[in-house]
Amino acid sequence: MDGGGRFPESLSGDAAGRSGPARLAGAVMGRLPSRSLSVRRARSGQRLTARLSRGTGTVAVSMTFAAFALAGFVASGRYDAFVAEQGRPLDIAARVLGFGVERVTISGISRMYEREVLAAAGIDWRSSVPFLDVADVREKLLRVPLIAQASVRKIYPNEIAITQVEREPAALWQKNGELSVIAADGTVIDAMRDDRYASLPLVVGEDANTKLPEYLALIAAAGPLAERIKAGTYVSGRRWTLKLDGVDVRLPETDPAAALARLVKYEREAGLLEKDIIAVDLRMPDRLVVRLTEEAAAARAEAQKAKKKGAAS
Repeated sequence: MDGGGRFPESLSGDAAGRSGPARLAGAVMGRLPSRSLSVRRARSGQRLTARLSRGTGTVAVSMTFAAFALAGFVASGRYDAFVAEQGRPLDIAARVLGFGVERVTISGISRMYEREVLAAAGIDWRSSVPFLDVADVREKLLRVPLIAQASVRKIYPNEIAITQVEREPAALWQKNGELSVIAADGTVIDAMRDDRYASLPLVVGEDANTKLPEYLALIAAAGPLAERIKAGTYVSGRRWTLKLDGVDVRLPETDPAAALARLVKYEREAGLLEKDIIAVDLRMPDRLVVRLTEEAAAARAEAQKAKKKGAAS
């Protein structure tokens, strides 16, 4: 404003065509620390990045050392010993939270013992319900020859339910002095470890297990003598020899059931098996051959000598 009270420049614009308010705004904006603000942000960002980089590096180093320590722990065998004693870390955590296996319900068990099923399944106090692999447990159970079918369920929080179907043992098979339990088709389903299977029929010899149906048919054909048959030996892959109360009965390769029928007749009519004999040979269809005990053979020999002397005198 000059001495006359006038503005030296118009309020409506300046020399560059800007209004007064525009010039004022330009002057104010020119004084704002816009550059310093952007720099501070950049500097602040750089400091944060640097801190993150240093923190990440520390974490990475720590994780590396932890990995090496864990690897050494595992390589030394101490981890396996720890797992064998206490269980897997995840199972331990689950047990602490109340999800340990406290009860196992087994359905369909017949000839196995509960402890045998649990051992086969790999379930014990170290197991936990959340981390138990039911498919793996089922696979382990099916590896047991006596178990034909199996299913496994989790019942939270603390129970496992096992349902199994056992194969039916049909006989005992002795080979090279070892006894095995076999199914009707001859499949070995268990080892003879106790007297649970002592009452089963017994077959002896190479491939006798695969001929079990033949042997069982012979027992059925023996009629009243069936209960006296203790074992059957499969001889040379061709025929059977039966053991009856200490007497060996040698059957023919063809039509052994008919030979057994003859034995039943001889026993009924003459009490053949009650005599002092140790073997009966039925392999020839037109005759019967018996073998006496040593005492009976000696007595018979003496009787024959006495008979000859009597005839000579």
